[in-house]
Amino acid sequence: MATYSSDSDNDFAPTSKLLGRQRPIHSVLGGGKVADILLWRDKRFSAAILIAVAVMWFLFEVVDYTFVTLLCHVSITTMLIVFIWSAGADMFGWTPPSIPKDILQDTSFVDVASILHKKFNDFLSICHFVACGNDAKSFFLAIISLYLLSVIGNYISTLNLLFFGLLCVETLPFLYERYEEEVDYVAYKMKRQMRKTYRKFNADFLGKIPRGPAKEKKVK
Repeated sequence: MATYSSDSDNDFAPTSKLLGRQRPIHSVLGGGKVADILLWRDKRFSAAILIAVAVMWFLFEVVDYTFVTLLCHVSITTMLIVFIWSAGADMFGWTPPSIPKDILQDTSFVDVASILHKKFNDFLSICHFVACGNDAKSFFLAIISLYLLSVIGNYISTLNLLFFGLLCVETLPFLYERYEEEVDYVAYKMKRQMRKTYRKFNADFLGKIPRGPAKEKKVK
């Protein structure tokens, strides 16, 4: 019977963080406005985004709205509201409708474009690094994840998949921060069990695969 080295209790510290991170979850998410939204530091804005996403999913998936129809109806409603507001401003002394100055400023668009550009470049750099085989573990994990996503896509519509993904992004970081110790402990136990399973598989199967002799390097 094949033997394999037992997994030591010191391989992973029970206090180790999920995915081996060293920084707080707020810093991992960028530490800015986006992190505040995902961690529900700004509860009103986070709730507004979640409600907006849920309403959009309801309109497209349940009511069967098309994008063009919804866009036209929203535009018509907005124009009617602005018209009534503008007409009533002279009669009742209301403040006339105006576009916020922050939206009209060039710096607002430049800042948003700069952030998106930086994030996209970072994403491409990571994809290029993994695709070149520099990190075998991440490469195979990416292949398996993409394959599983393609299988799930056969049974779930794109809209439902996007809604589920946004729902997870809006809720999982917040829940993880709230129950961080419990999640880290469960992740530690799972990681330890996976290490044991891999070592047994390596000893019983992979270690028995015959390999050719290693070629000696020629010294010039």
